Amino acid sequence: MSPDEFNIEMESRNQRSKKPDIYHNDILAWLKEYPEMTAAQIYDWLEEKYKELKFNESTTRNYVRWIRKEYDIPKGIETRQYGAPDDPPLGKQAQVDFGEIKVPSSTGNSIKLFVMCFVLSNSRYKYCEWQDRPFTTEDIIKIHENAFDFYGGMPQEIVYDQDHLILTSENHGDLVYTHAFANYLKNRKFKVYMCRKADPESKGRIENVVGYVKNNFAIHRKFYNLDRWNEDCYKWLNRRGNGKIHSTTRKIPAEVFIEEQKHLQPVLKKIKFNSLSLSLTYQVRKDNTVPISGNRYSVPRGTYKGPNTYVKVSKIENRLLIIMDINSDKELARYEIPSSKGNLLGNNNHKRDNSIKISALLSSTIELFIDKEKAASFIEKIYKEKPRYIRDQLSQVNSAVKDSTPEVIDKALNFCIRNHLYSSVDFKDAVCHYAKNAPQENVKCIDDIIPLSAESLEKIKIKPEVRNVSDYAMILTQSINQHEYTEEHQCQL
Repeated sequence: MSPDEFNIEMESRNQRSKKPDIYHNDILAWLKEYPEMTAAQIYDWLEEKYKELKFNESTTRNYVRWIRKEYDIPKGIETRQYGAPDDPPLGKQAQVDFGEIKVPSSTGNSIKLFVMCFVLSNSRYKYCEWQDRPFTTEDIIKIHENAFDFYGGMPQEIVYDQDHLILTSENHGDLVYTHAFANYLKNRKFKVYMCRKADPESKGRIENVVGYVKNNFAIHRKFYNLDRWNEDCYKWLNRRGNGKIHSTTRKIPAEVFIEEQKHLQPVLKKIKFNSLSLSLTYQVRKDNTVPISGNRYSVPRGTYKGPNTYVKVSKIENRLLIIMDINSDKELARYEIPSSKGNLLGNNNHKRDNSIKISALLSSTIELFIDKEKAASFIEKIYKEKPRYIRDQLSQVNSAVKDSTPEVIDKALNFCIRNHLYSSVDFKDAVCHYAKNAPQENVKCIDDIIPLSAESLEKIKIKPEVRNVSDYAMILTQSINQHEYTEEHQCQL
């Protein structure tokens, strides 16, 4: 080509449509709001929002580079990266470190979150857990147990930084652990490699992981609640952190982990904690049930408030399941986890309509009686003796009152008060007794009415023939003539 032809060709290429063009507005908005955003995070956000993309990450990288140049959006200073030492054998080592970051919350303010990260040194298989408060030693021990459960075993050695929650002092190589962590090491018996101060290169893998989690998952992501944040992080780990080709090993951590898991030490006896395990969010169906691991669990009537209704679910030792309100953490239901699948577990209390307040139910029931003062005393005694079942009690009283006469109701009420019978069942029995002995009106009893038989029903269907008036005139004339003939014949005789 001549120089002019080449320039025309290059301009036409720049004007061609690109596969990421359909997401142009999203990408541009993110880059304008967060100029330091990486192409990898943009690709992850697109994948999270639109599920399936028809292009790969390198295409996204080129497209982001083009947008930065087109709209003059320079990238911020890159975070520092550290080199990694030689990989230890499979199942030999894991590295642990902590991080913190401020993120925007749904309320409009920013919130500081704290993360604890694990990475298996050979496969680079990662685990992360977040908190909205600083860690304690007990938190660290619990997260260790969660990580071992996640991995399905534990490594022979774990590399730590000199954190005050783990290490009290380092006396020329003699490590003095905190009391709680020292007891934990006696139970788990894994080796500890404690890094020197200001020596990040000795744990470069985990330094990279913490930075990766903060800058690829957490940064610019809006915080709603801790459970949803942890759940989204697990999904991100499966999708990106463990599911994407590692830039150093050029292998997918999830695939290498399948082999490394075989070399991990088994965790035979789990350490029990009094607090709940990490909770996850589940969607509520229209019938006010929550599908969890092949079973359906009922929640109180009225919990479902539309297609975006969610609850939090926690498990205690894989034995007990607790369902809680996602905003207030109020317990909605708890069930023992069945060993089989396909079960519907419910609670009769969940079928009640609790939208009406107890005070309103008490007032409406008292209004049904003639003697409201006695009725109020009677209902209050029921409420005092059976507060947990007051809705059921009032429902039965209402049913008995509506089906009876005022005289019968008054007699039943006096009988119950006189004999100290403060129960809807006793009241209903008294109403039935006085209704049976009440004078009956002079009305034919239903038992005396003979029901129609099949033959009677057939007769009812018969319609009489309609005759012409002339037919009756002819019959009448014949009758008169016959009568005259008979009289004349009798005279002749």
